[in-house]
This record gives sequence, C-alpha cells and structure tokens, in this order.
Amino acid sequence: MQFLKKVFELYIFSNIHVAVGTFCLVKITLLSYGISENKTAFFVLFSTISAYNFIRLYRITDIAYWFSDWLKSNKVVLYIITSISILTSLFLALSFQLKAFLWLLPFGIFTFFYVLPFPFKNIPLRNIAGIKLFLIAISFAGITVLFPLVQNDMTINLNAWIHFIQRFLFVMLITIPFDIRDLHVDNKSLNTLPQMVGLKKTKIIGVLLGVLIVMLEYLKQPIEVNQMIIIFLIVIFSILFLINSKEKQSKYYSAFWVESMPIFWFLLIILGINM
Repeated sequence: MQFLKKVFELYIFSNIHVAVGTFCLVKITLLSYGISENKTAFFVLFSTISAYNFIRLYRITDIAYWFSDWLKSNKVVLYIITSISILTSLFLALSFQLKAFLWLLPFGIFTFFYVLPFPFKNIPLRNIAGIKLFLIAISFAGITVLFPLVQNDMTINLNAWIHFIQRFLFVMLITIPFDIRDLHVDNKSLNTLPQMVGLKKTKIIGVLLGVLIVMLEYLKQPIEVNQMIIIFLIVIFSILFLINSKEKQSKYYSAFWVESMPIFWFLLIILGINM
C-alpha cells in the first residue's frame, strides 16, 4: 500500500497527471474536427511535464512546505522524468510545421517567463498583480486549441475562436480551486482572484464562467446535441468542484480530482463517438 501511494504521488506531483490532462485537451480539440492524429497531443504532453517540472523546481522554496519537502526528496527522479520529456519533445518537434510553432511561440514565451524575470519588468510574469489566472488560461487555450489546429492545417475560423474562448474560460474555472488552496501560500501582491474579492464572490464568478462556456456552445455552427450535453456535464462537475473547494483542502483535491476534469471530458467524448 505504501508503494502504491508513492507511485500515485509521483504520478501527480511530477506533473504527469496534468500533462495527461493537456493531452486530453488537445485530443478533444482534434476530435471535434474529425482529426485522429496523436503526435501533436504527445508533444504537448511531454512539453507540459518539462515546463511544469522546471517551474516547480525553480520555485522549490516558494511553495507549501510539505510539497517542497516532497520535491527535494524526489529530485533525482524528477530530473530523469524531465530530461526524458525534454528529449521526447525535441524529437517530436522536428516534424512540425514552422507556422504551427509561430502560433505556439507567444504561449511558449508566457510559460518560459512565468517564473523567470521578464526583461521589461525584471520580475516573473506570475508576480505581476492580477494576471496569474489569465496567464495560465490563455497559455493552455493557445497550446491545446490553436497550436494543434494550425499544425493540422485547419482554418482558424469563428468556431475555432469560440473553442479557444471556451477553453480559456474552462481553464480559468478549474484553476480557481488551486488559487483558493494557495491562499495561505501566495504572496498578497499577486492579487489572485480569491485575494481580491474573497471566496464567496470568487465562486460566484466561477459559476458565471461555467454558464458562459455553455452559452458559447450555441454560437457554434452546426450545433451538435451530443457536444452540448458533454459541455453541460463538464461545466456542472467543474462548478461542483469549485463550490466545494476551500483553503484547507486535501492535497489531492485540486491536484488530482480537479485536474482530472480534462480526462473525464475526453472519456465522455470517446464514449459519445462509440455510441
């Protein structure tokens, strides 16, 4: 049992779980356009592991003490996982189109300077008051919607932009529980949403984000009933997770359960396709 717990924690805290989530988000995008290729999704998966582990290790003294202790005791394994992920990402990148990387570039810059000092401000982008949540959401939306579509020669039309906005709002919605969890860790100068408006108003805003995601589905052409039902279910579950989130939460609540929403979404789509 202890061994299984260690494996489970390695899966979550080495960012494999969040990377599987980004894999699923890319697949959701591609499947909505009838595209079944996997290379782009695997590139995003391994790039996510690389980027997140770099961010975590760089901020090792700026996180909850129990998590910092876990990172320190598993540094060697994390370096191995990160090194393999970087090499795999570079190998997969060799076959991608230049135009896809040009679309990926701004979101890659956002990720790179998330913790490293940004040249014009000389501070990490995450430390600029009030933009942490938006930075995460726009990066995820660009990397999991626009990048895979351009790589597969799809036109970035109105439907694609609606998809992008929905993904942006969805990532905001499932990131808010993390901001609630980190209220006692995040510096007050970050001005995260819970810091600025409090827990109650933050949850109300999250509910409104969910409503907006569903409403935007009606703007797509054509409207697909199955997709509408799936979007509705995903939003309902995400809102329930948000409503039940609190500052003192289990270390698995956000890191595993909330982060599982993209995987659940992908599974619903697979079941819908095969029905």
